[in-house]
Amino acid sequence: MVYKYMIGKPFETEAIVKEVKAEPGMPAYGEVSLKEGFSFTYQLAEDDIVYGLGEANRGLNKRGYCYISDCTDDPNHTEDKRSLYGAHNFVVISGEQTIGLFFDYPSRLMFDIGYTREDTMTVSCEEADLYLYVIEGENAYDIVKQFRDLIGRSYIPPKFAFGLGQSRWGYKTREDFENVAKGYRENQIPLDMIYMDIDYMQDYKDFTVNKTEFPDFPVFVQEMKDQNIRMVPIIDAGVKIEEGYSVYEEGVANNYFCKREDGSNFAAAVWPGYTHFPDVLNPEARKWFGDHYRCLIDQGIEGFWNDMNEPAIFYSKEGMGELKETLRKYAESDEEEIPVWSLGDQVEALANNKEDYQRFYHNANGEKIRHDKVHNLFGYNMTRAAGEAFERIAPDRRFLMFSRSSYVGMHRYGGIWTGDNKSWWSHLLLNLKMMPSLNMCGFLYTGADLGGFGADATRELVLRWLALGVFTPLMRIGTREQEPYQFERIEDFKGIIETRYRLIPYLYSEYMKAALGDDLYFKPLAFVYPEDKMALRVEDQMMIGNEIMIAPVYTQNARGRYVYLPEEMKFVKFQKEGKYTEEILPQGHHYVEVALGEVPLFIRADKCIPVAKAAQCVAQIDMEHLELLGFEGAEYTLYDDDGIHKDYENPENCKVLILK
Repeated sequence: MVYKYMIGKPFETEAIVKEVKAEPGMPAYGEVSLKEGFSFTYQLAEDDIVYGLGEANRGLNKRGYCYISDCTDDPNHTEDKRSLYGAHNFVVISGEQTIGLFFDYPSRLMFDIGYTREDTMTVSCEEADLYLYVIEGENAYDIVKQFRDLIGRSYIPPKFAFGLGQSRWGYKTREDFENVAKGYRENQIPLDMIYMDIDYMQDYKDFTVNKTEFPDFPVFVQEMKDQNIRMVPIIDAGVKIEEGYSVYEEGVANNYFCKREDGSNFAAAVWPGYTHFPDVLNPEARKWFGDHYRCLIDQGIEGFWNDMNEPAIFYSKEGMGELKETLRKYAESDEEEIPVWSLGDQVEALANNKEDYQRFYHNANGEKIRHDKVHNLFGYNMTRAAGEAFERIAPDRRFLMFSRSSYVGMHRYGGIWTGDNKSWWSHLLLNLKMMPSLNMCGFLYTGADLGGFGADATRELVLRWLALGVFTPLMRIGTREQEPYQFERIEDFKGIIETRYRLIPYLYSEYMKAALGDDLYFKPLAFVYPEDKMALRVEDQMMIGNEIMIAPVYTQNARGRYVYLPEEMKFVKFQKEGKYTEEILPQGHHYVEVALGEVPLFIRADKCIPVAKAAQCVAQIDMEHLELLGFEGAEYTLYDDDGIHKDYENPENCKVLILK
């Protein structure tokens, strides 16, 4: 049962697609205060678990810390960080009472979940203008599925997007990309995508290609596609200020950029230098910006990733002017000592300054609204611009699209990757714990930069992280020169990546079932085994689909790990050259050995999964001769389609396989 409460004058975010009639008064659960902004207080029972918040720091159970929904460009995801790139304001309290809460509020929102007081959750914001949805259900899993129904079907990518993607900030020339493709193909390591970071552009300008490095871009794209490799370019939020640049000139002429209060176009520096931000909350500007993706689609591109769309700001003209004034005063003063620490703080504060977010405005359906009041909607609507454009450009085809910044609702238009992580073991574990939380908020096509974006990864870390990445729908390897063929004993990397391709029939099938059924792809053990008290507290093992459990190794120098099995399961370890071992383990606690280069998974009792032979790309997977692994007599309903079009409901997409 879903209850909707309207408090003040909420901004219409369009996160919810199903009509729910607003209830009078305030919710029966918790206490609402409107004395200073908005505050919702709920008393937590001792054993209550709090799920949700999507892309948030720390554990699967969010209890015990403070989180702030405030889309933030911050690459240092340490334990003390309260805001990351996304804002996903949905939580489920599971315990004495089990309820779901969605706070549809597009600005800064704080969740104090047993942080100030262990027994109290307080959700608060500065202005009392929001929708509060309260969901009652049989259990946490039921509530999540109700919420998924409210927010609409999750984005479905093309099938090639389930292959491996190689990404590194630093590929600049055609030769760089060709060498990556050559490194994979010569070593017979499967690959489907290479991501193109900002250096492919002409002077970092959106919807342009460097003419010197790519004089005939469509030919290059086709040559790579002939090797079954898709090029996936980045699109950033800022449009470079430059006379003669058509995107800039069109935006200025039609008032499609965000404005200062005086009506002039707001300017902020990012990679191209000073830029303007497209006003993606304005439907006309959103259509204009989205239509520009056509210029790359017409050159053969079938997928994109949107970045820097919190929006990230290096500095504004106003902020830089204030810094220059401070420096001038110190230069002209007679003081012998200058507070360098103070200057350092001011320089550091230039980036993503809260005051800058108060300096520009959107035109939202004719209403002038200051950016900080709707800050969390920018990345959502930038990706929405692309998704809506794809429907106009090729309505029967799927395009790959994922974003860095997001809000609930964006899940209908694209997936997300978890941003600029680090080559830290803690981030491998964070990657695992974040996946079901993102699924709860509708984001199914998700993944992290495997091996890390920043810092230097060791061979061991990359191998262990890849063994987790085998199961994430978005599987992309991160930055630094850590392509698999750069390490010794390449066969270990090849074996793990081949395992991904062997499992794609199952992973794609379960993804599609989750998307089409408003379900989860990643589930906490507690959702599948709600009566098992041990399963309730497990945070480093996850269920995938309806047949398997994963328990990755995530510590340095480990030779295995402890696992808890809620029921009898078959323990399978995939190895090099298509080999695997299997044994049945009883319910209970076990220590399992997992060597570097192995991919472990557990098949539930009386279940089976389809496995293919290894292939060099998704298009070459043999779907006609699948092997079944699991328990004899088990049945599996395989979902498979052409991976390109949207004929999802065709009954021919499903067939039943039986392990004999």
